[in-house]
Amino acid sequence: MESGRIAAATCRLKSKNIPVKSTNYRKRTLSVAPMMDWTDRHCRMFHRQITRHSWLYTEMVTTGALLYGDVARHLDFNGEEHPVALQLGGSEPDALAQSARLGQQWGYDEINLNCGCPSERVQKGAFGACLMAEPQLVADCVRAMRDAVDIDVTVKHRIGIDQQETYGFVRDFVGTVADAGCRTFIVHARNAILKGLSPKENREIPPLRYEVVYQLKREFPDLEIILNGGVTRVEEIDAHLQHVDGVMLGREAYHNPWLMADFDARYYGDQTGEPRTREQVLAAMLPYIRDELARHGGKGLKLNSITRHMLGLTMGLPGARRFRQMLSDAKLLAKGDPGLLIDALATLPAAA
Repeated sequence: MESGRIAAATCRLKSKNIPVKSTNYRKRTLSVAPMMDWTDRHCRMFHRQITRHSWLYTEMVTTGALLYGDVARHLDFNGEEHPVALQLGGSEPDALAQSARLGQQWGYDEINLNCGCPSERVQKGAFGACLMAEPQLVADCVRAMRDAVDIDVTVKHRIGIDQQETYGFVRDFVGTVADAGCRTFIVHARNAILKGLSPKENREIPPLRYEVVYQLKREFPDLEIILNGGVTRVEEIDAHLQHVDGVMLGREAYHNPWLMADFDARYYGDQTGEPRTREQVLAAMLPYIRDELARHGGKGLKLNSITRHMLGLTMGLPGARRFRQMLSDAKLLAKGDPGLLIDALATLPAAA
């Protein structure tokens, strides 16, 4: 049954002429975290107009969704999104290997295993942050995925779970998984509390302990250690990069995407041209939006499905509230005209 679904998905893949090999990119100096309900392909396409080099991550996709569901719906993406990583949720090595193989065939540049999500729904599936209690199982999963693909397999995790707050706990986890061949660890610098806190509370209540992530880099200098959690300003990024290899932004990248406008020049040394203006970013999105509505509009895709990710583009500017109001106006959105983006921006005094 599973092999039949994978064969069918591969057949669809070949018909789209998507390359089965991905390009090698620079290190993951900056990246945008996988965020459920947020970092879908529309969001990633928008972020790519702001930064050409930062790594983008999908929402978490479970192995069950790929092996028993609509593969194209979960894995389809636009070629402009590269470098882009697929985050998987699962705990069965064989299922993860098959899913990772699909990810590579579909053209993703990295496969990331979720060992950091604390939600009870994810725990019921026996994956996410609870996997940190089973480092050998995570190692088996990583080994199986690495055997199945020749793109990077990485792990995103917390610094501890529940009352496991000692450095030794996360050190042993990283060491065990590294022995299976994982070279890149994305570390959310908080513990995950598996019972009693919501996912939102788990992002706010457990204290940030950046020094633990720094210590991992000191102890494992040959590994790529990327810090995640609570970063909101470029000054903070600069400070963290003195200790680790990269920084992953979460909700700040979503709510204030213009923070990323100078990432290419500042962190990747890209001096090939001036950064785009907000108007140029929106203008670059118009052909994509029109194409998506033409191809998928009959299947329930609405303009708001794409424009909802752009509400934070004008954060901090005079008139930003009016911009958000226009992009949230049901009557305006119902017209299905992507030009609404340019009209909304034109209401800002700065744009005028």
